[in-house]
Amino acid sequence: MSKMKLAIQAYSVRDAAEADFVQCMRDLKQMGYDGVELAGTYGMTAVQVKAVLDEVGLALVSAHVGADLMWDDALMADYAATGMKYVVIPWFHKPTDAAFLADNIDKFRVLGERMRSFGLQLGYHNHNHELETVPEDGRCALVAYYEEIPADLLVTQLDLAWVKAGGYDPAAFLRRYSHRAPTVHIKDYRGIFGTDDFELCPVGEGTQDVPALLAAAEAVGTEWLIVEQDHANGGRTQMECAAISAANLKQLMA
Repeated sequence: MSKMKLAIQAYSVRDAAEADFVQCMRDLKQMGYDGVELAGTYGMTAVQVKAVLDEVGLALVSAHVGADLMWDDALMADYAATGMKYVVIPWFHKPTDAAFLADNIDKFRVLGERMRSFGLQLGYHNHNHELETVPEDGRCALVAYYEEIPADLLVTQLDLAWVKAGGYDPAAFLRRYSHRAPTVHIKDYRGIFGTDDFELCPVGEGTQDVPALLAAAEAVGTEWLIVEQDHANGGRTQMECAAISAANLKQLMA
């Protein structure tokens, strides 16, 4: 039985969370999720969100927070007061040359130090553009970030679908980051990225080799698998897709 726990990125079920946050969290717990990663706080403080999750029985694993918002002392103190460990940059500008890449690296290093001052650990969530080779540098940006910034200032949060869409074997790529991947976004899709037939789908319904991804995550010491499906598919609701992902993963992790 896997030691990893299963969480969901709240953006995946944003409609239900915005309509009735408490009921949405109860439903996620019923589906079998163990925790939640936030993408905003739904009109509450982070501390108030944590109280809801405590009552429901879900862990607050982490939060996606825009890099510009990380300069807000009150906001970061609020997140820190929850006891949450990881705060993750959800998206950042694509570096177009070596100077741009170096500037991004400097910014992340400073933010990593700043998050550490709040008792938080900075992470980075990738999309596919970070897997493109940066002109004048020769590396993809994601590899450069983790080569240049120490693990105590920046941990990985690899989105395994975007890694695959970027042209890499996601299980092999994850294995590069042993003990630096406490959280992983597990995501599935069908079709070819960049074409009309590309479609995100519940985990286990697409082309990802999910058992291989789970084995890699286990091998590198991942604590939390975080389901993310940016858009529901197949005429289903976001919550219906979340339930399918949970059921499929729980079966494979048993």
